[in-house]
Amino acid sequence: MASSHAVLMRLVASAYSVAQKAGTIIRRVLAEGDLGIVEKTCPTDLQTKADRLAQMSVCSSLARKFPKLTIIGEEDLPSEEVDQELIEDGQWEEILKQPCPSQYSAIKEEDLVVWVDPLDGTKEYTEGLLDNVTVLIGIAYEGRAIAGVINQPYYNYQNNEKQKLREHGNEAKAGPDAVLGRTIWGVLGLGAFGFQLKEAPAGKHIITTTRSHSSKLVMDCVAAMNPDDVLRVGGAGNKASVLLKKL
Repeated sequence: MASSHAVLMRLVASAYSVAQKAGTIIRRVLAEGDLGIVEKTCPTDLQTKADRLAQMSVCSSLARKFPKLTIIGEEDLPSEEVDQELIEDGQWEEILKQPCPSQYSAIKEEDLVVWVDPLDGTKEYTEGLLDNVTVLIGIAYEGRAIAGVINQPYYNYQNNEKQKLREHGNEAKAGPDAVLGRTIWGVLGLGAFGFQLKEAPAGKHIITTTRSHSSKLVMDCVAAMNPDDVLRVGGAGNKASVLLKKL
């Protein structure tokens, strides 16, 4: 039976659950201890077993549910059969309760392009700087980003006194009360959800920039903007989340 929900909202709802699944995979690989690290182009451009498994999970899960989508993953992986345990078939029902912006309500599945970075902040992941790690799923229409999901697998992990992680099925916990991990999502024209927005500090000019890929050009650009504060962090998704905390 055909769904009454717009394709875009169904895709975002699925991407939310798929991103959470990828976050679980990323935590599991680290807990098992064998990261399977390989260099791609240079010593700072790394790929791990978690990158590979998370991408297979995200791309295969979305492709099964939306076979007409164009899906582009960051990692160059060979075509192979994906283990069923990597497949996520769920969707976040809260998203389906939201109205689709009218300009996107008639979009067809084949008109959408999904961009996947299965583990943004890989270098930081290998160094144990876990709050830098994110799963990124972007959705584009006619060459323009219109929706996306950011999963932070280790959000709240420092709330544990000794930073010891305990897994409880698909929900990991850090400390007695803090839930480990969160997922942020948004649709252009609807809004962004999954975080607490704060007001920007009055009169403050805050810049976030790369932690591990700096250069003279980057430093000169930052200096030219005369910032009050510079936040040097890893991962594009983490930079976005850091700004949300500072706003």
